[in-house]
Amino acid sequence: MSANPFLDPALVQGDLYRGDGRLADRTQALHRAKISGSDVADTIANLLDARVPRGAIVLDIGCGRGTTTLRLTDRLRPRRLFAVDASVALLRTTRARLGAAGALGSVVCADFHHLPLPDSVADAAVAAFCLYHSSTPGLAVAEIARCLCPGGIAVLVTKSLDSYGELDHLVHAAGLDPHATSRPSLYESFHSGNLHTLVAKNLTVIDVHHEEHVFQFADATHLARYLITTPKYRITLTGGIPALASALQQRLAPPPYTTQSTVSYAVAVRA
Repeated sequence: MSANPFLDPALVQGDLYRGDGRLADRTQALHRAKISGSDVADTIANLLDARVPRGAIVLDIGCGRGTTTLRLTDRLRPRRLFAVDASVALLRTTRARLGAAGALGSVVCADFHHLPLPDSVADAAVAAFCLYHSSTPGLAVAEIARCLCPGGIAVLVTKSLDSYGELDHLVHAAGLDPHATSRPSLYESFHSGNLHTLVAKNLTVIDVHHEEHVFQFADATHLARYLITTPKYRITLTGGIPALASALQQRLAPPPYTTQSTVSYAVAVRA
């Protein structure tokens, strides 16, 4: 078992993404807390909109619950879009959301190291907040590059190593995980600091853009709703969100609780 839950295949294929509820709850808690930073799906669509012609073939790698997928279909009007993820549950949600929006797209269950797609098939590819699940992200980038046409554009998105680091100190201070401040970053394999180097091995990097996102949890319950979804900590307290919120309220200074993350976008082209 890896010390980093995001690099543990048993967890990634099991509790983390066997259903879509954990990711949905995590995303919802973060969105409620966000007080600064652009909408990521909008930013990705903006980066591609000026570079990708209408009627393109687009890949959304590691599509998750399909939020970026929907934005791409709306903004780019692709001739064909493939939403790719290794989680059947997340693809089921993506397919349902596409259908509800009347959007066209195909879902593909696959490992991003081995995409079941021909060479040079796509005009554009997105891989957002997924490549840090690979212990060899460079190989995944190479596979994405293989699927791009010459001149095809990729937007690869990740977070900084110190993302949400303030929460490590809160969890430690509350006595919920004595090792919270020493656990490895969930983003250690593919992060803002090594993004350019890893992408440049297989694609020509046009630009790398970093943006700070700030989050403010309004009260202990809001913070508990987020903490209970993150696999980074070893919180053994039982009783779910109410018990966790009660412990935070008793042991920490009054809210709000603020944290931050750097979101980084690499725009690259297949030469």
